[in-house]
Amino acid sequence: MSVAMNIRSRTVAAAAAVSVLCGALWPPAAWAQGDKERSIARGKRAASKAPARAQQAPLRDGQAEQRLMEVYRLTGEGRGREALAKAEALARDYPNFQLAQLALGDLLSARTRPLRQLGDVPAGQGDAPQPPSPNAAEVLAELRAESRQRTDALRVRPGARTIPAQFIELSPRSRHAIAVDASRSRLYLFQNTEQGMELVADYYASVGKLGIEKALEGDQRTPLGVYFITSRLDPATLKDFYGAGALPINYPNPLDQSRGKTGSGIWLHGTPSDQFSRAPLSTDGCLALANPDLERILRTVEPRSTPVVITRRIDWVQPQAVQTERRQFEAVLDAWRGAKSQGDVRRLMSFYAPDFQSYGKMPLADYAKTLDTEVRALRGRPLHLKDRSLLRWKDASDTMVVTFGEVAEGARTGPVKRQYWTRKGQQWQIFFEGVIG
Repeated sequence: MSVAMNIRSRTVAAAAAVSVLCGALWPPAAWAQGDKERSIARGKRAASKAPARAQQAPLRDGQAEQRLMEVYRLTGEGRGREALAKAEALARDYPNFQLAQLALGDLLSARTRPLRQLGDVPAGQGDAPQPPSPNAAEVLAELRAESRQRTDALRVRPGARTIPAQFIELSPRSRHAIAVDASRSRLYLFQNTEQGMELVADYYASVGKLGIEKALEGDQRTPLGVYFITSRLDPATLKDFYGAGALPINYPNPLDQSRGKTGSGIWLHGTPSDQFSRAPLSTDGCLALANPDLERILRTVEPRSTPVVITRRIDWVQPQAVQTERRQFEAVLDAWRGAKSQGDVRRLMSFYAPDFQSYGKMPLADYAKTLDTEVRALRGRPLHLKDRSLLRWKDASDTMVVTFGEVAEGARTGPVKRQYWTRKGQQWQIFFEGVIG
């Protein structure tokens, strides 16, 4: 079955699950006549106003989740009437937001019986509706999981001014950065300001059906590592399945390739028009966000310069905690720069790992000719590394992803290069280097 068919099946199943719930909520004898008439009138007003509202009020990023959390808060405080009014408005403004529909059904159900859990569908008895089908029950479980991920991420927040430990240094030219915490189904958007990295927004995001740590083509997992947005795809050229648009990332990156990982086509993208969000584990390896949230990112990030760090769990640290690492690596990078500036090819080559490869799997023996040509072109002029970014990735090995503009003394511009360094013991060595712009 295709991914699109799976999404449509989930949407239909979710509707069926909510229908079963709502059918159980509204037995004619359970409501006073006035309640029933008011509900019917509200439904007619919502149906008549929905199209106009959708045209008049553009949906804002993060708004639906904030309003859902407000419904949960009011419900928890026992303010059912206020919660119901807000749930009705939320479901009207976001008719494809299945969690909102589920919350509304629960609040209506609470009028007739106590609730045990989110999406509390009763077992069928007598003339009451039958319990949901296995498919609908599965979707209810997915919606409960989505609700837990959303509420947990909003309950446990990053500390003030903290950053992911991977953000060692970001060039001023990189105005934004993204970090993804797969354990929380959460994407964090940062702005690079003069005062440092500032968390400006965060959103619920779905990952691969089989989780994370992508290794092979088609394994339905989301990769972990340091990546960069490579382009911005025009939504007019994409199927409705991808929603508001798509941002491809550079998986497999040079570290992935050195480990024999395969696959391609890992994107940040939206959701189909009939679905607000997807289950926490539901993609073929991409990161999927609600369309209003993705639209904010599409307006914000820039291809090539925006890093996307995807982790199992983000390690949040104070900015000063990474300064020692930055200074230590800075000394190594400066030694590499000095060797190249001075034309000391022998010392320069000592910074490159024996298993080094550039683009096209070019081995070190061949790349040495490129280095020699570059050194000769300098003619003894000092080399400056402009707009430097340092991003560190630690797993079984220790990797530093370095991006900079390589500009000779007296020159106005130079190539933009990216290096991947690995630490073996106390020594850092380059295992990939290439021009990216």
